[in-house]
Amino acid sequence: MTQPTSSADYKLMASAVRALAIDGVEAAKSGHPGLPLGAADIATVLFTSFLRYDASNPSWPDRDRFILSAGHGSMLVYALLHLLDFPGMSMEEIRRFRQKGSKTPGHPEFGHTAGIEMTTGPLGQGLASAVGMAIAETSLAARFGSDLVDHRTVVLCSDGDLMEGISQEAIALAGHLRLNKLIVLWDDNNISIDGPLSLSDSTDQLARFAASNWATDRVDGHDPNAILAALERARASERPTLIACRTIIGYGAPKKAGTSKAHGEPLGADELTATKAALGWTAESFTVPDDVRAAWREAGKRAAATHVAWQARLAATDEATRNEFIRSIAGTLPAGLSVALDAVKASALANPQSVATRKASEIVLEAINAVLPETIGGSADLSPSNLTRTKTLTPYSATGRAGRYIHFGIREHAMAAAMNGMALHGGIIPYAGTFLVFADYCRPSLRLAALMGVRVVHVMTHDSIGVGEDGPTHQPVEHLAALRAIPNLLVFRPCDTVEAAEAWLSALSHQHAPSIIALSRQAVPQSRSKSSADNQVSRGAYEISPSSKPAAVTLFASGTEVSLALAAQKMIEAEGYGARVVSVPCFELFEAQDATYRRTVIGEAGVRIAIEAAIRQGWDRFIGEAGIFVGMSGFGMSAPYAEIYDHFAITPTAVTAKALDALRRND
Repeated sequence: MTQPTSSADYKLMASAVRALAIDGVEAAKSGHPGLPLGAADIATVLFTSFLRYDASNPSWPDRDRFILSAGHGSMLVYALLHLLDFPGMSMEEIRRFRQKGSKTPGHPEFGHTAGIEMTTGPLGQGLASAVGMAIAETSLAARFGSDLVDHRTVVLCSDGDLMEGISQEAIALAGHLRLNKLIVLWDDNNISIDGPLSLSDSTDQLARFAASNWATDRVDGHDPNAILAALERARASERPTLIACRTIIGYGAPKKAGTSKAHGEPLGADELTATKAALGWTAESFTVPDDVRAAWREAGKRAAATHVAWQARLAATDEATRNEFIRSIAGTLPAGLSVALDAVKASALANPQSVATRKASEIVLEAINAVLPETIGGSADLSPSNLTRTKTLTPYSATGRAGRYIHFGIREHAMAAAMNGMALHGGIIPYAGTFLVFADYCRPSLRLAALMGVRVVHVMTHDSIGVGEDGPTHQPVEHLAALRAIPNLLVFRPCDTVEAAEAWLSALSHQHAPSIIALSRQAVPQSRSKSSADNQVSRGAYEISPSSKPAAVTLFASGTEVSLALAAQKMIEAEGYGARVVSVPCFELFEAQDATYRRTVIGEAGVRIAIEAAIRQGWDRFIGEAGIFVGMSGFGMSAPYAEIYDHFAITPTAVTAKALDALRRND
């Protein structure tokens, strides 16, 4: 059998996908057979006749990206990866679907399985992250030229993806930016888990996408020629394209096709046998006839020559451009970054000033963006508040692809997901801003960033009750604790410009973890007064001010409260007791230090006090259950920020009183 030249060829190749998918689900006694059965024709056309990739080298930078946003249908992509001969996807892995240690987990996982471009499962995330991938492609093409960067991003999504709210944010952004190399194939089967889609939704999706400046198309999702023709129309479009592919969920299953019963449970032995018979598939379970396998393997090589030609173009590129492209794609930082940030620190130490830490971050970003051309910044319509747009950055737009600043609009969730997509694409380090209280709108994307281990930096300002007059709705008292609970997410809260520089360097240096840099609205005095060859923030916590005598008190604080701790230290020592101050800019990095260092930082003082204008959760790691916490136990209030700190007794005087009371009780 050769490459598909007729509908019959496509159908036979699609039947192989269907058979492997339902065999894997049946063996696991768990999974979602409906989508693979219904979308196999779409996927077969994509991978045999449209997408540009090289199965032997899944990380080729100029490959087309395919995102299965409906990650529950993972056996579809696993069957494809096996048939195309992607590395590591043996038939044994298909047999081991959803089993411990397999390359075929229940939902596709980035970094775990070759050929998987991102972790999907939470609906809408794949679609929204694909917007970021499309942005990255255009940005890199503007920087390095179309000889090195010229590819598409294609998404297969479900009804559920389009019902999730993040999808509206994402499609509105993509349409506004005219990301014409983004194609979304909608598996339009009119079925949800509860039953017919009409139970919960009657949206005209084509009208919705058209209203957001997308091209739209509708085809029979089981007609290979119609699918391919629609894809070719999308290739020529000047706007992103939605192709509605009308399909039958569970296609071929005599009793379950077209019903919710096909969605999320194995077909069962009898229905599986009947389905294969209906498809005309006679091979044994987990078996693919030689001619069908050969056709699929040939499809996996369809762009091998294109890949070779691309490598030749890269080799022929001038050395400086070639090296910079390779460095950016690899994600390594230029040597000049540390030098630039050392200069920022030196300037701050030589000329200390009171500034809000959001302003300190802006000062640092000016230096970063000057030496790190792969950064793309942005904000969720809060640029003047987040201070994320530096002087040299011009807007990224439909007509300005070389711009390095994205006005995301008030779309925090899609912004965070798009940042994930940019980082996953490679060659880009995205950062963007919002208020810390709106981290809740970003949280699913933040969690996925941590799960995938991608380098994105979220600048989240207005980080405490210091927001002041905007009141408790905008005062994020519980958010630091909630974010610190996410594994592999670095949460930084720097106290001044010096720590801001070190926090940014730490965030950028962690290539496999996302970061949040939480920053203040209100100005604070500079707390660091001594230079250090080391990046103190990279240790997570460190002694910022030692005691002048044996320490009876240790004051732990983060961010703006470090200055309060330093003021309290002087008051305590004036009473004749030794006190030391430990700055704690990042819990997660502190936990990564060796036990000896952690013990040294925590120290042996009998009185331990933590100070943070947020809730206590997490601070017992430093002060113990018997330790004293000066902070919040409820929500804030609307008032000038200094009055709020006084009202909740988060002041040097209050800290000193608590320390002296504890010391005298211990005497």
